[in-house]
Amino acid sequence: MAMRATDAQQALKAHANPKKAEFVARYFKSGPGEYGEGDVFIGVPVPQMRSVAKQFKELSQTHILKLLHSPIHEHRYTALIILDLQFSKADEKERKRIVDLYLGNLDYVNNWDLVDTSAYPILGAYLMSRSRSVLYKLARSKDLWRQRVAIIATYAFIRQNDFSDTLKLAETLLSHEHDLIHKAVGWMLREVANRDRAVAEVFLKRHCKSMPRTMLRYAIEKFPESRRRAYLKGKI
Repeated sequence: MAMRATDAQQALKAHANPKKAEFVARYFKSGPGEYGEGDVFIGVPVPQMRSVAKQFKELSQTHILKLLHSPIHEHRYTALIILDLQFSKADEKERKRIVDLYLGNLDYVNNWDLVDTSAYPILGAYLMSRSRSVLYKLARSKDLWRQRVAIIATYAFIRQNDFSDTLKLAETLLSHEHDLIHKAVGWMLREVANRDRAVAEVFLKRHCKSMPRTMLRYAIEKFPESRRRAYLKGKI
């Protein structure tokens, strides 16, 4: 019998924890006026979501979309893990289908953990040898999560010591008002620095006095203490 979205939902429900749900709802800022407003949680830990995703990794596109369109956060997270699992084993034609599905449903990739678990292993990996113009389109959008997808997708490039798009997108997002973008950009700059500090420092020396403080702190987190202090005091 073919796997269905409802079967995956039942498997996730078996791991639900109401007390954890209350905690993660606060953690992911799902209250009125917060960035995750209206998101619904059932309290399934990440290892259990990954386990369920492996169990349902053969789920069809129709049923993946049913999971992804669910109001329940853990359903959407599991759908994205399934897409990642399928993408990693797919041929080029199937990878394009998965990426088209992903880009066509970004409205449901609507919290930072959903972005971070899917943007680079799916979209970033696909764009390694292709035009990356879609990332600049996403970065110029008015949607917080699409903007985060754009910068986090570049982690796939960073892991191959390809930094140019990360730095260009970081510059585009430098004056962004939201701390979730400050953290994401800072994180990617830190990953660049982990691989080539000289490249990162060219960017940081140019922008450290104007970039958001959170972004700077994330970017220099692994620097030697004396160098970190110098950046934070503006003595670079």
